[in-house]
Amino acid sequence: MRATYRVLAYLLALEVVVQAAAIAWAVFGLSTWIENGGVLDKAQMESDGTAFDGVLGFAVHGLNGQMIVPVIGLLLFVVSFFARFPGAVAWAGAAFAAVIVQVALGIFAHSVPSLGILHGVVALVLLVVALVAARKSSGAPSAMDDEPATGAHAAKV
Repeated sequence: MRATYRVLAYLLALEVVVQAAAIAWAVFGLSTWIENGGVLDKAQMESDGTAFDGVLGFAVHGLNGQMIVPVIGLLLFVVSFFARFPGAVAWAGAAFAAVIVQVALGIFAHSVPSLGILHGVVALVLLVVALVAARKSSGAPSAMDDEPATGAHAAKV
């Protein structure tokens, strides 16, 4: 289960990168389209005729953010109860909580655009938490875990 936990944690981190890339593609494509004379209003947004390089980025960002990322986050949390290493549940729980907050911010930011700022910040938090969770599952010691050698383990000079 540790390997499954690690794969899910890295997948969650990868999804954050995919989300950032998709929304960047969409926004830059939209801004280029507008700079070249395209006009965006409510009627244009609701029509099927809005076609610019990057329009698919909005769909990818929405689908990933509301379906795929939450499923991966939930699976990571469920698997954490069987992974059996210190901190497994805590890190997966933190990641899943960040996913829930992220989805809520993404939905509510359509009504309160300033929440988009927090949406970006929580994405970075989720990325870091997912990477730490994956790293903790590897069992490899980190630099923070190192203790100076003492007693019989001390190097003789």
